[in-house]
Amino acid sequence: MLGCLFSSVIAVIISIVVFVLAWVLSLRSSLDREKTSPFECGFDPMGSARLPFSLRFFLLAVIFLIFDVEIVLLFPAVLKLSTGLDPFIFAGLFSFLFILILGLFHEWNEGSLDWIG
Repeated sequence: MLGCLFSSVIAVIISIVVFVLAWVLSLRSSLDREKTSPFECGFDPMGSARLPFSLRFFLLAVIFLIFDVEIVLLFPAVLKLSTGLDPFIFAGLFSFLFILILGLFHEWNEGSLDWIG
């Protein structure tokens, strides 16, 4: 009985010490507004929210997402082709890749892939 009471008192004391220590440290860190503010992609969170957004950055992100989804859509077809050559899957895979390559050339000619200029 005495051992259980002693363990409970030690547990409460340790909990209170950890709570007070965390509270003191949180008071110290809340004084610095710059460090507690969120940081997103190089934008200044303290400045105006009405700054113009780079359209090139947006287009590049969309192109990345399109080609990322392309990998997900191609993976099952490639796995199926490894088991055997099915002409319907091969034709579908070829037409899908052809459409994606046409889109890539269109974006290239349009200038969406130019990083500089």
